Amino acid sequence: MPCDTPVRTNQTIQQRAADVRRVLSRVEELMAKRLLKVRVGPQGAIAFDGLPDEERDGVTDACIYRRLMLTGSSLTKAQIARAEQLAGRSVDRKVIANGVHSHDGGKSWQTGH
Repeated sequence: MPCDTPVRTNQTIQQRAADVRRVLSRVEELMAKRLLKVRVGPQGAIAFDGLPDEERDGVTDACIYRRLMLTGSSLTKAQIARAEQLAGRSVDRKVIANGVHSHDGGKSWQTGH
């Protein structure tokens, strides 16, 4: 899975997987405290606003979303559903797969990888 692709030289897949789990844990913690906002873009992309770059460790919003939908808490999934409701659209997995993303927490959106 792309989330597990090592980002540092000599990093093993197991080390990368641990990094991703740590980031997801932090996302869930911030969402439980309501310090992280979920935004759904006009094209169906997703952004997690409030997670500083230095805490992301190279983990993309798309990766965070995919993992949360598989392993996230009910509260986290409910917050994502609420963001979809507020945006008036669902997260579109095809859009995510095509690389639509935001570098500013959902204020603007770019296409591509």
